[in-house]
Amino acid sequence: MKAFLVFLLFFSFGSVFAQKYSNEFLSIGVGAKAQALGNAVVAQTNDVTAGVWNPAGLAANEDANGIQIGAMHAEWFAGVGKFDYIGVMLPASNDKRRLALSFIRFGVDEIPNTLTLYESDGTVNFDNLREFSAADYALILSYAQKSRPRTGQWFWGGNIKVIHRRIGPFANSWGFGLDGGLQYRRGNFRFGAMAKDISTSFNAWSFNFTEEERQTLELTNNEVPINSLETTKPQLILGVAQRFQFKKIGITPEIDLIVSTDGKRNTLFSSNPFSIDPAIGIEADLNQTVFLRLGMNQFQKESSFSGKSVLSPRPGIGVGLKISALQVDYAFTDLAAQENTYSHIISLLLNLKSRK
Repeated sequence: MKAFLVFLLFFSFGSVFAQKYSNEFLSIGVGAKAQALGNAVVAQTNDVTAGVWNPAGLAANEDANGIQIGAMHAEWFAGVGKFDYIGVMLPASNDKRRLALSFIRFGVDEIPNTLTLYESDGTVNFDNLREFSAADYALILSYAQKSRPRTGQWFWGGNIKVIHRRIGPFANSWGFGLDGGLQYRRGNFRFGAMAKDISTSFNAWSFNFTEEERQTLELTNNEVPINSLETTKPQLILGVAQRFQFKKIGITPEIDLIVSTDGKRNTLFSSNPFSIDPAIGIEADLNQTVFLRLGMNQFQKESSFSGKSVLSPRPGIGVGLKISALQVDYAFTDLAAQENTYSHIISLLLNLKSRK
């Protein structure tokens, strides 16, 4: 499997600057709750993971004076690919403002470098093999604030993103981007909007190959890349949710529409330059303590064996349990999307009371 991933890695050098799906690792999502709900959370998110999903939701957190810590770990391709997240939410100067810091890493480690496998005389020397990692990193600083008009509540927030991507000693990039989010709540009704990369995010790539490595790439018909700039175009996510209460049982369905602007994609509603991908999730809870979640997203069209086009969404399912200050969430879903590589995802939320 790693040999296959290495092939993809070096093949991607020639196309690493394609605009579509740039910085796509940030679309994987954080938190087992969101993964189980098909990532349909932009309208209702209000914990530390809102720093990634919709920063406005940070201000909707009910514990205005507390500190919340979140963490998640997920793996797929039999543990080859690893996704890690840790975030912290802090109170600001008053109970109307919140701050959050999120760190994300998505990487493949222990990749063998085969560029140095052969000696100058053409013989194979396995002692020359060295391992490296290919990883994407994101540091997200979030700010959120709430207001109280005559009807309902408005929450707004924004993100500053610093992105670093590294492919061993061969290539690395630094990027920067901005997000903006809104939430509106009235009674049991929830509305959310998230504008990702509203400034168009930029990644400046630089490459560092030795002369010997350049010759190897040229001899194997691989293009030797040059320093360049990669951009991530804006994306808009709109969501609507409503909570229904039946004595001790609460049910909260949500539907989101993800509008991409980077060209025609394999989505349910596809055009150029806009493509729309729906996401649907529903959560049932018992006294806000035990949770059951179902979700579905990434409705893609695939060809069956008979040649017919069939709709193939990505399902998710999960549970959650809140015990005092600790909440544990679990999800089972296809993180790789359409690759049938279902993963077990566990995330934690810890609420710490601050002293006044």
